[in-house]
Amino acid sequence: MYATFFGLKQAPFSIAPDPHYLFMSERHREALAHLLYGLDGGGGFVLLTGEIGAGKTTVCRCFLEQIPAHCNVAYIFNPKLTVTELLQAICDEFHVPVRPGAQTVKDYVDPLNAFLLAQHAAGRNNVLIIDEAQNLSADVLEQLRLLTNLETAERKLLQVVLIGQPELRGMLARPELEQLAQRVIARFHLGALSEAETAQYIRHRLNVAGLSGALPFDAASLRLIHQLARGVPRRINLLCDRALLGGYAGGQAQVTRGIVRQAAAEVFDAQHAAPATRRVSAPVVMGLAVLAAAVAGAGLTWGLQRPSRAGTAAVAVAAPAASSPASAASAAAPAASASSAASAASSAAPAPEPLRLADWTPRDGDAWAALAQRWGLPLSSGADPCTAAAQRGLQCYRSGNGSLSLIRLMDRPVLLTLQRPGQPSALAALVGLDGQQATLLVDGAPRRVALPELAGAWRGEFTTFWRVPPDYAHRAENGAALRDWLAAQLAGVPGIAAAASAPPGAAELNRQVQAFQASQGLQPDGRVGPITLMQINRATGVAEPRLDVAR
Repeated sequence: MYATFFGLKQAPFSIAPDPHYLFMSERHREALAHLLYGLDGGGGFVLLTGEIGAGKTTVCRCFLEQIPAHCNVAYIFNPKLTVTELLQAICDEFHVPVRPGAQTVKDYVDPLNAFLLAQHAAGRNNVLIIDEAQNLSADVLEQLRLLTNLETAERKLLQVVLIGQPELRGMLARPELEQLAQRVIARFHLGALSEAETAQYIRHRLNVAGLSGALPFDAASLRLIHQLARGVPRRINLLCDRALLGGYAGGQAQVTRGIVRQAAAEVFDAQHAAPATRRVSAPVVMGLAVLAAAVAGAGLTWGLQRPSRAGTAAVAVAAPAASSPASAASAAAPAASASSAASAASSAAPAPEPLRLADWTPRDGDAWAALAQRWGLPLSSGADPCTAAAQRGLQCYRSGNGSLSLIRLMDRPVLLTLQRPGQPSALAALVGLDGQQATLLVDGAPRRVALPELAGAWRGEFTTFWRVPPDYAHRAENGAALRDWLAAQLAGVPGIAAAASAPPGAAELNRQVQAFQASQGLQPDGRVGPITLMQINRATGVAEPRLDVAR
């Protein structure tokens, strides 16, 4: 309707996945790289998650186009199936003949195993892709794990790619699915577009649609679109389409902020549109690549996190020395007991009450005390928290460009720096996070805040504690010791280190670090910074407090 008015050949913001309009942001390319990396992982699971409309289908289509010719692909897009129905669908996709009247699991697994062995002998790999995987039931997921037991002496015969919404990660965190979670060799959470990427995305689609004149959105309206759509491509399409229609109806060749706001009121319900109209100057949801910057050196690069009040810094240094693992376990005990107590209290307490940030005056001292309590860290009045932490083998980690995706990945309580209009910045202790709400501690009690409201007050700055490797302070003097410690830790992570009688060399250890980073949803750059070390702690069972689960 409005295409000719704006000098376009066709409507540019259809929500249909037209390949002509493909726009791959940096985070979409990272997600694609993780999927392709997983193809060479020798079997197991690859996990891609993202919010609704974040572009998972776009990444999946690109992935399918780049799968090597020697790979057989089975693609299942409707996974609401029973175990037997799933096995039947897999056999159908791989064109595996099954005897007439097949009814049991064995009736399908036996011919599937024979097919996979024959394909392996012929030099072909087999990839099973399941879209909307958050709809899989627990028993179906367990059957998928059992399918990855089909293997030869050299490698597993089936690579499984699970694509789904964020709750898929929560499903795999359940205790009954721990064995499956340990077989995930690469994972990535697809975040939303940044403000700059949102503008690039809009320009790209308009150009593909034939725009030859001036952009119908000015800088102010582009910023507002990003805020209202929260960087989600599908929401951007809906909002821009309705905004252009509004401009056409009013005879305005330039879409104003008022038109964008009216369009948002028409396409988004009040719950999702109203909070986003707050002034937000920076994107909240950013990529996962917020590892401490490090100067590249030969072999492994160690990111040094300096716990200063001014912020964080990272430099390349020699690896630190390692001391007795018993000392780390001893130091971890207070955190373990505090975390257990917090979890027990959380399960017994009633659901947290809602909180409006405008009605609350947070106090920095209360926030630090709440975080310290989660770590079992004594914090006397007036003491510097980071200094007190250092005396217990902890360090402060600060970031100025974090995201909720990163905090979910780190899975630990953090202090958020809130910036509210007309008020000084203040710290708030975030102790829980789910898909819709965050849990903050207010006067010692948990309170729930809607994520859109939190987005209006948080610009990505956060602080947390992390447990450093043994004798980490002496890393500059003894690099070999920390490399040995790192090799020992990665040797205990399933699917990362191959069995070997001797410690790995520098190149192999670097490869293991990259494989571990990819499995955790981190940028696989081989740099061993604080976030990588935090995830190693988590994977090897070091006792550290975690975010509360939703009730």
